Amino acid sequence: MSFPLYLLGTIILIGGVVYVCHLTHMPSHWVAAIAIVLLGAGVMGAVSSTRQKDPSS
Repeated sequence: MSFPLYLLGTIILIGGVVYVCHLTHMPSHWVAAIAIVLLGAGVMGAVSSTRQKDPSS
């Protein structure tokens, strides 16, 4: 259940960053690049935080 929460938080963070970039009149290609990088970092963080540990044999 925590993986969707991480992704929801990431999406909210990206939305806030994109809004601030829009308010500062940043070029749209930079906004898109920032959003893609943040999405990738959020997915990697969510996967690493919520993956199951391998059982030791």
